[in-house]
Amino acid sequence: MTAAAKSSGHWAGFNEVSFVAGMRLLFWICRVFGRWPFRVVLYPVLLWYVLSKPRARRVSRAYLRRVAACGGAADASLPGVLRHFGAFAETILDKMLLWGGLFDTSTVSLHGAGLDGIERCLDEGRGALLICAHLGNLELCRVLSLRRAGLKLTVLVHTRHAQAFNRMLARLNPDSQLNLLQVTEMTPATAMLLAEKVAQGEFVVIAGDRVPVSPQPRVALAPFLGAPAAFPIGPYVLASVLQCPVYLLFSMRLGQRSEVHFEPFRESLHLPRKARETMLAELAGDYAARLQHHCLRAPREWFNFYDFWQLPATSRLDTSDASR
Repeated sequence: MTAAAKSSGHWAGFNEVSFVAGMRLLFWICRVFGRWPFRVVLYPVLLWYVLSKPRARRVSRAYLRRVAACGGAADASLPGVLRHFGAFAETILDKMLLWGGLFDTSTVSLHGAGLDGIERCLDEGRGALLICAHLGNLELCRVLSLRRAGLKLTVLVHTRHAQAFNRMLARLNPDSQLNLLQVTEMTPATAMLLAEKVAQGEFVVIAGDRVPVSPQPRVALAPFLGAPAAFPIGPYVLASVLQCPVYLLFSMRLGQRSEVHFEPFRESLHLPRKARETMLAELAGDYAARLQHHCLRAPREWFNFYDFWQLPATSRLDTSDASR
């Protein structure tokens, strides 16, 4: 991680699991006594965290205000911020329960027009690219993939900021690390490796809502919750290299149940040289619109606890003038 990332508010400058340092104890409480005792112990910890971390409190409140201004059912008060962090803690608990074999996956429902396309890819032995978001619990997809014959996932991650949490998952189940591929930046060698995986019928999963960890990341500016925000163009460049179907993947917890949504995005992607910038801008804008849709449905399920609207000082594309 660069010094600029630490000082500028880049997501990689934050330890995403620092506020759950006691999750192992809370996990034990949930296992022995149930979910409600877990919450009774959790919320005093969250209150301390929110009061002692003004930056985290500020960015959560700003996000919730944007959701409310766009018509979402969000509360930007201190209790609302607490519930936002509470949803994140519940998701971390669910990840631990999943890999510990204690999560009831029958409470997970699959939705979306993309399901038929994914089944068709599986039947034909074709791979695909899944563009996800930091929304809800994506571990659900990895665990469910272990139970679907023929479905193999490779998840591209930047996990150096969450090493302690990943070690915790590995202790619960070594399989939790099997299909993770650490990627700081997309190199030609990485692209070739992923192309081989897709050619063998595997599915590659990449996040579309975090700017890459590099000195000068290429991003597109797209309208998101009422203001321009920076989105990476890497997923779309990768899709053009892989030449495979592209789907969007969103997960969220609603009440006592979890939902996983698969949406068709593009059957294939080709970036023509002359219109490349315009097309990349359109793609990032289309992704941002779908992410906004799901954030408005489940506001507390989006877990980017940094100033997402702080625009990086780097080369940008702008969707505002791109034809749709």
